[in-house]
Amino acid sequence: MSLLQFFIEQFQRLHADFDAVVEGLTPEQLHWRPSQGTNHIAFVIWHYARTEDNIVQFVLQRAPTVWMDEGWDKRLGLDSKTQGTSMTDEDAAALYLGSVQGFLPYMQKVWRHTEAYLSTLSDADLERLTLIRPQGERTVETILTENMLTHGFSHLGEIWVLRSLQQLQGAPF
Repeated sequence: MSLLQFFIEQFQRLHADFDAVVEGLTPEQLHWRPSQGTNHIAFVIWHYARTEDNIVQFVLQRAPTVWMDEGWDKRLGLDSKTQGTSMTDEDAAALYLGSVQGFLPYMQKVWRHTEAYLSTLSDADLERLTLIRPQGERTVETILTENMLTHGFSHLGEIWVLRSLQQLQGAPF
């Protein structure tokens, strides 16, 4: 298996797992926090989807993000620019998504854009240097590994724990 094929399969897995982890959650379950200073599931899914959108669309392709291009900030009544990094605890806690069903179309569109982008790459493209602020120049491989997959699977684990703490089904593995 090539490295690129590995990335394609891992992103498909990550996306399917993100879709599954939020399936059927109520607004109350989405916004529940075990204590002050922790994030709720709504914040985590919003933050990760926005991050993936920004990295794939803007950083790697220099294209408009799905968020901005389709006016998701207006649709959801959220800030157009922020993606969660460096938000205060109060601002993160205040982030509100009305429902999973209202957010899923955005999230799944980001997944489709990522998977379409990956299908255009060759193994050689993974070595291309790209500027990602504030980290500097990094290879596409490093961006996909650290800024996206590791980041995404870490947040996925966070959501499974938040589900478990609410007496909901935890991770299926």
